[in-house]
Amino acid sequence: MAIYLDHAATSPLRPQVLEAMLPYLREHGGNPSSLHGSGRRARQGVDEAREIIAGAINAQPREIVFTGSGTEADNLAIKGIAWAESPRGRHIVTTAVEHKAVLNSVAMLERSNFDVTVLPVDRSGRVDPLAVADALTDRTTLVSVMAANNEVGTIQPVAEIGEIVRSHPAKLHVDAVQFAAHAPIDVNAWQADLVSLSAHKLGGPQGVGALFVRRGTHMLPQLHGGSQERQRRAGTENVAGIVGFGVAFAIAAAAMADEADRLRELSARLRDELLGVDGVSLTGHETERLANNVSVVIEGVEGGDLVAALDLDGVEVSTGSACTSGSTEPSHVLLAMGIEPELAHGSIRITSGPETTAAEVDRALETFHTVLPRLRASREMVASA
Repeated sequence: MAIYLDHAATSPLRPQVLEAMLPYLREHGGNPSSLHGSGRRARQGVDEAREIIAGAINAQPREIVFTGSGTEADNLAIKGIAWAESPRGRHIVTTAVEHKAVLNSVAMLERSNFDVTVLPVDRSGRVDPLAVADALTDRTTLVSVMAANNEVGTIQPVAEIGEIVRSHPAKLHVDAVQFAAHAPIDVNAWQADLVSLSAHKLGGPQGVGALFVRRGTHMLPQLHGGSQERQRRAGTENVAGIVGFGVAFAIAAAAMADEADRLRELSARLRDELLGVDGVSLTGHETERLANNVSVVIEGVEGGDLVAALDLDGVEVSTGSACTSGSTEPSHVLLAMGIEPELAHGSIRITSGPETTAAEVDRALETFHTVLPRLRASREMVASA
């Protein structure tokens, strides 16, 4: 059986989550907007999940909007605020290392005559809160900053940024899709107006996300149709997925402290061993990073080739974001951090999860030590031919 070390792409469905979802796939198939018994039972499942997620992030249940993914949550937050606030101003601030769901959304708005400021980051992938303050103008309506980077794991100073934005009329959106599985979220401590979440990073099902929208925040829906989700997101809710999301979040929140310590130990083992190899360098912040993330760049090898070779030997890792894995271009995150394009091509991301064991980590390292020299030798032969 393969050793799965790609939890940042998706964390496999927890057995308890599947068990909680099955009744809503088998017996409780009503539409949650229907008034009869089957509809009320489906609505109860949705409402219970809403309460769990709201409680986990110190929000109110009515402030949770269920979506079809974290990407949809990002799109709803950014476009919904931008268009709602456009009479006051058309300026958006974000960073160069955001997920493509954010960067492509603001790029679309830029083509619609919005002004966008994309802030640089330092070598570790962190944005300077003072740069956020300097970027704000009287026309700024939204600041969008991720809590933790999905590729290199760097954690951003969100609370400091929230303090800055709070003194301004602009709204703060935080993409917490990667962060939520590994550290507590308090939307009030962050002073965030909108926070994006996704179930499948927590051991929940794929195809369901959520957006925290602070009460009183004016936002235009991006899907039009019925009046679901308090008229903020039309479409019949994915009842089984939402139920699974709630259970997954509850499990993750209950185990978070102990699990973070365990994952940090596994990551330290991986990091120390990998950095002992010639030409391997850590990417992301040294300490302010997700507990499960080990991201490195490796000289003399293509990251995609290394991922494929490891896969053939039963170890599953990635080159970076799963959403951009088909691209031949180097990671926009690594380039924004000042890493040279040729070196950025040699990036891999190793992310452990709830089922990862120390024995699996050791076996993965043994495989790495076997595969890397072989790939480097092959590349040198091609270069000298």
